[in-house]
Amino acid sequence: MRLLIVEDNVALADELLLHCRRQGYSCDWLVDGRDATSAPFDNPYEAIVLDLGLPGKNGLILLQEWRQQGLATPVLVLTARNSWQDRIAGLQAGADDYLGKPFHPDELLLRIRALIRRNHGVTASASLEAGGLTLNEETQSVKDDDHDPITLKGGEFRLLRYFMLHPGKVLSKLRLAEQLQSEDREHNSNVLEVYISHLRDKLGKHCIETRRGQGYVFHGKNEK
Repeated sequence: MRLLIVEDNVALADELLLHCRRQGYSCDWLVDGRDATSAPFDNPYEAIVLDLGLPGKNGLILLQEWRQQGLATPVLVLTARNSWQDRIAGLQAGADDYLGKPFHPDELLLRIRALIRRNHGVTASASLEAGGLTLNEETQSVKDDDHDPITLKGGEFRLLRYFMLHPGKVLSKLRLAEQLQSEDREHNSNVLEVYISHLRDKLGKHCIETRRGQGYVFHGKNEK
């Protein structure tokens, strides 16, 4: 899953990028508010982390503009101004959550996960359930009721998590490849197909259906 981080503090942004990527998120980072104006409309982000004190364009104004243009992506606001007035202003502008600086990266990750789950109508917990499978985000492993957990590699985990948030839906190759994109690798359809093959080997060949000319559909363990 892809996140957008808009933060002008380089040291903090580096730390956030490190922690988010360790948890299987692909991240884009922007520093200037002006550069972030159209970014959420150009890319399929699952959540946005937005600092309010940005150069170029204030984060509060940026958030207001996004919402006025119909952006529904969950936004978690970061700010060093942590008064109740600032919290109300951020929420009124369209923030889904609010985190004052300083904060622990683990708290940020839990809040991001909760926002994404809530946006998909899923309970916020360490485990994600769909198609007869349980995916543990903390251990990056998957299991069913009959077998021990299976450890997943980074790309397998990112891809399966995205599938399980969209069960039964047709997902295009481009949309899925974007979930595997990293800072040092262009998305490649062959990489996507390799990871899908790995997931089928581990979970059963019918867990992911190929729709010719459309993409893939996740059914899970018990479907064909």
